[in-house]
Amino acid sequence: MYDLVIRNGTLVDGTGSSPRRADLAVTDGQIVAIGHVDGEATRTIEAEGRIVTPGFVDIHTHLDAQISWDPLGTSSCFHGVTSVVIGNCGVTFAPCRPEDRQGLAEMMESVEDIPAHAIMSGLSWEWETYGQYLADLDRKPKGINIGGMVGHSALRRYVMGDRATEVPTDADLAAMVDLVDEAITAGALGLSSSRTVLHKGADGQPIPGTYATLDELLALTDVLARHGKGVFETAAMLGSQNGATPESTIEEINVLAEVSRSSGRPVSFGLTETIAGGLLHRQVLELVADANAHGARIHPQTTVRSVGVLFGLAHHSPYGGCAAWQALGPLTFDERLAAVRDPEHRALLIAEADASQGIGPDRLFPLDTVPADYRLDPERSLAARAEAAGTSPAAYWLDLLDTTDGACLLNWPFLNQTPDEVEHLLADDNVVLGLADAGAHVGQIMDASQPTWFLAHWVRDRGLYSLAEGVARLTSIPAELFAIPDRGILAVGRPADINVIDLDALALPLPEFHHDFPGGAGRWVQGATGYDVTVVNGIVTLEDGEHTGALPGVTLRS
Repeated sequence: MYDLVIRNGTLVDGTGSSPRRADLAVTDGQIVAIGHVDGEATRTIEAEGRIVTPGFVDIHTHLDAQISWDPLGTSSCFHGVTSVVIGNCGVTFAPCRPEDRQGLAEMMESVEDIPAHAIMSGLSWEWETYGQYLADLDRKPKGINIGGMVGHSALRRYVMGDRATEVPTDADLAAMVDLVDEAITAGALGLSSSRTVLHKGADGQPIPGTYATLDELLALTDVLARHGKGVFETAAMLGSQNGATPESTIEEINVLAEVSRSSGRPVSFGLTETIAGGLLHRQVLELVADANAHGARIHPQTTVRSVGVLFGLAHHSPYGGCAAWQALGPLTFDERLAAVRDPEHRALLIAEADASQGIGPDRLFPLDTVPADYRLDPERSLAARAEAAGTSPAAYWLDLLDTTDGACLLNWPFLNQTPDEVEHLLADDNVVLGLADAGAHVGQIMDASQPTWFLAHWVRDRGLYSLAEGVARLTSIPAELFAIPDRGILAVGRPADINVIDLDALALPLPEFHHDFPGGAGRWVQGATGYDVTVVNGIVTLEDGEHTGALPGVTLRS
């Protein structure tokens, strides 16, 4: 008697091997048989016409705080994700002295747009070292598996206090090395840092570690070398916002290559395209390829669509600087919609928006259909659609808000702005999928749905990748990079993290704005259709988009 049998599905096992028809049996949280499975089961799932995949692995999230009050890990769990990595970009909640809790919460808010008051009230703070933090994570009920890296900014704050942004002394560095050793010994998946000036603390200054020297980075990552495990992840000093030039870009990749070669460990960082940056991302890819050909292991992460700020009637608008639009802020959603539909009020909103100098309507893309369509074709911009309708962009958006009962959103892509260049990034052999940023920038973006978009758009609709390759990029490839034990592959003896997916039905509804964080703080949430069942450690956690209440997730250790 098995606990669970999934019968007659098309098995896409995550290794890149060709899909095959097979049954799969689970007992005690593990896969115990694949192929033709005889015997009874406590539950049998009929998967005829469905693909059966490993649970997806998301290596770049900031669910560090949210998991304390949202054990399901929404919205990630709605998109086939069963394992996540937290502790990215150097901002973590451990190690932490009691007197530094507020400071770390404010740093997380400033860098990742997670409200500090929600963090302070939502976390138990029953730890000081990173090992104690992981033990606290062990005790938390979880609907997904979670592993984390120790953050450079937290290390500096713990050791150096108010001097955290200064150059560390030899004693400071020795103390940080000991803390990294404690974290890796306890099971941290690696060390993260931030080298971009975009990541500023509550004081408006770059966070601790931004200007760390190569010697400091080598000393810290030497701990990874001694343990023979762990990843170094960073927000690299790239792009026009960092004042990057072709020469400084070469220097930055050289630094990361030296870290990788010296430690023998993989290095990963975010890489995206912007129109303003020209072909900088292509230069980076060439530099990475050369470094890897000479002994480094560097894997840039990129997104599978644009990173876009969302505007909607439930939250911010692109015309927020206008008085009539600001006046909508204190109103309820229904009152805002009534204002949009009132001819006199509507005329005032249009007049102010038409006169404003905000975001160009050619860079705003309406999300007004279900399934949500994130393509950035020029003819789909707000400007182009308004021109075709013979009206102004603001008037057109208000028309869409009216006809969709306020559901229409505007997507403002500010990273990965050019679809052809996104395709170029995705095609690079060294690039891995990441940067969905689940749990971060909660009032601005909703990118936790990227696995669903990748499978539906790039694999199913565009055919850019085979089904086998596409699933591997969501499963075994990120799991292997971060040395996450046993995840990302369907094989006998592996933990049973599984998705049963109706590929033809895979689609995204429009994001919605919910006020469900501690203290009523708001955030964007997005579900999906097409996921029949998601299984975590042998237990069905989601069925037809609804959570079952089961919380079988575990802490992942390197």
